Formats: sequence, C-alpha cells, structure tokens
Amino acid sequence: MTQVRVRFAPSPTGPLHIGGVRTALFNYLFAKKHNGTFVLRIEDTDQNRYISNAEQYIIDSLDWLGISPDETVGINEKFGPYRQSERKEIYRKHIQVLVDSGNAYYAFDTAEDLDRERKGHEEEGKTFVYNWHNREKGRLVNSLVLSTDAVQKRIENGEKYVVRFKSPQDEILIMNDIIRGEIKIDTNVLDDKILFKSDGMPTYHLANIVDDHLMEISHVIRGEEWLPSIALHILLYRAFGWNSPEFAHLPLILKPTGKGKLSKRDGDKLGFPVFPLAYTNEATEEVSRGYKEDGYFPETVLNFLAFLGWNPGTEQELFSLEDLVQSFDLDRVNKSGARFDPDKTKWFNQHYLQTKSNEEIADLYIEELHQILPSENATYRTFDFVNEDKKMVIKIISLIKERAAFVSDFWLLSNFFFIRPSEYDAKASKKQWKESTPQIMKDLITILFNIDDFSSSTIETTVKEWLTKNELGFGKVMPPFRLALVGTMSGPHLFDIAEIIGKEETIARIKNAIETL
Repeated sequence: MTQVRVRFAPSPTGPLHIGGVRTALFNYLFAKKHNGTFVLRIEDTDQNRYISNAEQYIIDSLDWLGISPDETVGINEKFGPYRQSERKEIYRKHIQVLVDSGNAYYAFDTAEDLDRERKGHEEEGKTFVYNWHNREKGRLVNSLVLSTDAVQKRIENGEKYVVRFKSPQDEILIMNDIIRGEIKIDTNVLDDKILFKSDGMPTYHLANIVDDHLMEISHVIRGEEWLPSIALHILLYRAFGWNSPEFAHLPLILKPTGKGKLSKRDGDKLGFPVFPLAYTNEATEEVSRGYKEDGYFPETVLNFLAFLGWNPGTEQELFSLEDLVQSFDLDRVNKSGARFDPDKTKWFNQHYLQTKSNEEIADLYIEELHQILPSENATYRTFDFVNEDKKMVIKIISLIKERAAFVSDFWLLSNFFFIRPSEYDAKASKKQWKESTPQIMKDLITILFNIDDFSSSTIETTVKEWLTKNELGFGKVMPPFRLALVGTMSGPHLFDIAEIIGKEETIARIKNAIETL
C-alpha cells in the first residue's frame, strides 16, 4: 500500500454531529493502522452558513476523544493552508486549467433564466437538468455558445457568472468503492455541476478534489451522502490528468427505529445527545447537548461509534482506542445503514465507569457535589471534600459504583451519606416500624454507643452478637435500622453506611427516627 494519508474535512457551520465524528474516527483508525497521517482540513467555503466558533468546536471535540489530527491549522502545516477560505488563489488557478482545457465553462444564466427553464420542463412533464441536452442549444447563456470576445466582455463588465463542469456524453463510467465494490454510472444522467460560484468561492466539488490532490490524500473515507458525487469527482481527477485516491463511502447512522438518518431532533425527542460536546450557536444562541456534559466518557463514544457500521468479525464488543486501531479494517465496514441504540451507549458507559479507579471517579463526583450540596445546606455537618472527606467519597463510590452507568447516577444512590433523612418511606415505615421498634432501637443505640472501633466489621459482629444473645430476629432490627439511616429500604451494606457516617450521626439518625415515627 502507498503511504496512507487520509483527511477529515468538516464544514464549520455548526456543531459536529456524531455522524461526522464517526467519519473522523474511521479515518483516524485507518491512518494509524497503516502508520499513515490523519489530516483535518476546514472546508469553510460556504460563507453564508459559516459560524465562527464552530471550527474550534471541531478541534476541541477531536481532542476530547483522543483522535487529534497529525496535520491541521497550526500543526505540521506541510501542505497548508488547511482552511479552504485561505486557498482561493489555488482554486482560481485550477478552475482556469479546466476552462482552458475545455472541461469547464462560464455560465452567465440568471436565477430568472434557470427558473424559466425549470418551469418550461415541468410543463412538459420533464425535469430540468443543465447538461449536454441543453447547454449548447442557445436558450442557456454560457461560454459554449458565446464567442470568446463576448465572454471576456461580460466578465470585464462585472456580470455575475459561475463555472460549470462539462460532463461527458454517452459514456459508462466504471468506478470502485472499497466498501461498495464496483459502481457504474451513465454520464448522460449527470448534470454540469457548478465548480466555482459567483461569490468567487469554489464549491465543495472543486475545492475537495484540488485539496485532496495537493495534500496527497491516498484514501477518501467519507459519508454515504457523498456517494452521488463520486462520478463527478472521478471525472474531475481525469480532467486534471491526476490519479484519483481510493474511495470508501461509510453507511448512514440511522434513527433508533432504523428508519431514516439520525438527527438532532431524534436526540431531543428521545433524550440523548447527538454531538460530542455541548454547543452554543453564536448566531441563534441555541444550546445543544453533548456527550461529555451528559456524563459519557470519551472511551464510550469511540466504542459505540466504531460499531455503527463496522464489525470486528468476533464476539468482542469492548475495544480501547488501541484495540480499535489494531482491529479496524475497511473491508469489515457494512454497506447498509447502522441503527443507533441509545441503550447500548449507556451499556458501554457503565462498563467504562466500572473500569475507572474510584479515586479518578471521586474527582468527578466531587465536582457534582459542589453543585448539589453547598456547605450551608448540609444537614449534619459541612464537607470540604479534601483529605478525610475525599477518602469518604472514594469509599462511598466503592459501594455504589456497580449500580451506576453515569457519575450523575451517584447522587440518587448515595445522597443519604450527606443528608440526614427528614422523612421516611411511608410504605416501608408502615411495614417495618412496629409497636416494639422504638424500644429495640433505643437498645441498639446503647450497643452502638459502646463500640470503640466503629468499623463496619466490628459494628456487624457486635450487633449480630447482641441479636443472638437477646434472641432478636434480623427482621425486627435490621429493616428499621436501615430505615432510620437511609429513609428508605435501599442502599448498600448497612454496616458500611454506619461506618461512613460515623457513630455520632448513626445514633442521631436512630433517635430522629424514633421521634418522627
């Protein structure tokens, strides 16, 4: 294989959809698998939709995921500039090459001219296509029917024009796609696409081909939506006399129902993000949710995206980025669309949560606790979450982590460690708090008060010995004990809870339950 150079070329017109992230990931994996180069190029030729903070958002997203480019704006600019808006003169030079060779032509048709043609075709039950059918019949105004002097005069007079590609007639174009195999196109159905716009900017088609050639891109790995453009792009390479790169068109990411392309609206409706990071549109101030802010780990996003269209050929589902690089192969990318499964993404996140150290997760949870639990609202003491308090958080996490998929789940699973119950589950209270319970709880307080080593194991041993000695059943003591500490019948090992909140607070909570219930 020749030196692998691939590129991800997003348009900075808004947040980076996970479909685009998947494209970036597959390019990255292919490059690293073959010791190649991953290029990020900013295709900002659409100035009408350009949003200034979108470019940095793209870079930040790739950095967060750990798939940063080898070459881009400001990094190893071997083939720069890497913004298309800074390459205008390059495109002007190349469009002139196409015009001079007869592969492209100037078109001076106004919007009114084109609308008239469309309506005329519609009246005859036809679809208007600007190509060999009509480009030289005199109804359309272009350099194929105008004299050289007339064309030059129109340009000098400042008339607006576009440059169109002159698509060939009566040819069957045979192309190959790594994922989809052989593709045949009858060139008679192709329209003469605009390559250069009246605002002096190239269209995607011209800029894309010129940049890929000059940046020595070996493989173009992009979304299925560009598959209809492959014929034009192959023809452009041929018109310039260049060898084309190899193409691979990735399948669509489908809605959870499996019908239609996944959109932001689907995420909003079903409660999941479709962007890697939260994003605020500078123009509209619309805020979009992000996987990072929703509590997903970058490893999660990479893992579930890899499986949207790719199959490793084994039963393995959990892959680190290094594993993905080693296993990835374009031959194992599917043609058909990949259904997005929100529940599966949560499953991946739960796995990665379990693999992280309690110390690492504690820092994340403490960030949330600072927002949830201001010190003035603490009900039995203040927390500063350093030293001993951080050790307490780490211990709490060890007790609840396996039941969580997100760090944001921790509060619901552990709030009673930080806040003394002020009310008690009504159903549990009715069932577990009997007439004899207050006296049993008072006796329990005496037992707990006399324990010097207030560790979980010591508390458990001492309480069980007391139960045995007094012939008290577990059902008379343990449920109301849990109710007193937690407020419900949920939570981890009861004696672990007592150890963490401490003797004084444990006794205080039992007394509070006696007074309340």
